[in-house]
Amino acid sequence: MPEAASSALITDDAAILGLLAVTLGAVFWTASRESGFWSRFYNYVPALLMCYLVPAIYNSIGLIDGGASNLYPMARDYLLPASLVLFCIAMDIGAILRLGPKAVIMFLTGTVGVMLGAVVAFVAMGVIHPSTVAGETWRGMTTIAGSWIGGGANQAAMKEVFAVDANLFGQFVAVDVIVAYFWMAILLYLAPRAKAFDRWTGADTSAIEDLKQRIADYQAEHARIPSMSDLMMIFAVGIGLTGLAHLLTGPLVAWIQSLPASWRLQDYSLDSRFFWLVVLTTTFGVILSFTRARRLEGAGASNVGSVFLYVLIATIGMQMDLKTLADRPMLLLLGVIWISVHAALMLGMAKLIRAPLFFMAVGSQANIGGAASAPVVASAFHPSLAPVGVLLAVMGYALGTYCAYITGLLLQVMAG
Repeated sequence: MPEAASSALITDDAAILGLLAVTLGAVFWTASRESGFWSRFYNYVPALLMCYLVPAIYNSIGLIDGGASNLYPMARDYLLPASLVLFCIAMDIGAILRLGPKAVIMFLTGTVGVMLGAVVAFVAMGVIHPSTVAGETWRGMTTIAGSWIGGGANQAAMKEVFAVDANLFGQFVAVDVIVAYFWMAILLYLAPRAKAFDRWTGADTSAIEDLKQRIADYQAEHARIPSMSDLMMIFAVGIGLTGLAHLLTGPLVAWIQSLPASWRLQDYSLDSRFFWLVVLTTTFGVILSFTRARRLEGAGASNVGSVFLYVLIATIGMQMDLKTLADRPMLLLLGVIWISVHAALMLGMAKLIRAPLFFMAVGSQANIGGAASAPVVASAFHPSLAPVGVLLAVMGYALGTYCAYITGLLLQVMAG
């Protein structure tokens, strides 16, 4: 069992879940204070960031061991799909379509930023610290390219395609996690400051505000004190459809894997269970948004979805060990340069096309974090916007293997 191999002070998952629940409760209680120290504190530090950072501190000081816990896989496979169903129930498809092409442009810019960033980081480290990019380092970089454009399945594909050594793979997984999560923390920090950013870019946020207002109006019109029946129906819809998605995913993936290898369906991550969980639960939620099930939003369906999502955020945070930042500083510097190129390109394009911060943040996270965290960043702006993050992240799965493969070939040529 994972607990036996861990040296953390708390190894029981039930106790860790209790600790995370108390932590989330404490964050929200302090964030609700209207005066005093906490009011001033949360003017500068978003509550969402604290839900992510405090569990990271627990993991870093040895109180818990996020890597040995089964809570993140549970939250990723059960609570995230359920939250997607509940968020999508209240979705206004027409309003999302009216968001326009800028969201897709920013997403594709993020993909180009990852590819360009790999090249720039490789060249820069060749000047700053040549031994960091000597030998087989380029192979490890291909796995980050797969992860940052697509997701875990694309990362694993690059490991096999470029025959990445297990030790090297482990080192770059650490760089991936540390740099990607810090970038996510920056995006969460910027989210409450969207108005200032949008003034700088001259962005037109009317479509986003219209979508948020439509959701708010619908909630106000249909809001009611939820009865026990309402809450059980919300639970049944969210968890029930997640269960149905799992039931369908098994045979669907098995069938895809049985198809001829020459079809190369794995290049689109179509043999990934998580990919289909996200696609199916999002689809179920969208379908329900056209039915009477949408009335569950009036009883707080998206609020229940938010509870599930915040548990996921806490389990994401507990994966990070802040101490490892000092283990291989030069390799981490490579990752920082890489993500900085991505960030700079995103900022430049946002200014050029006058895109709002929401499009930049979600377009970036749909690449760097994928379907597990893009809705987290999107919901930092408003819970009703979470499906936008999912839709963009699913695009990343399709692009991940191809674009990472091209990046790998470029790095191989540069490495000689």
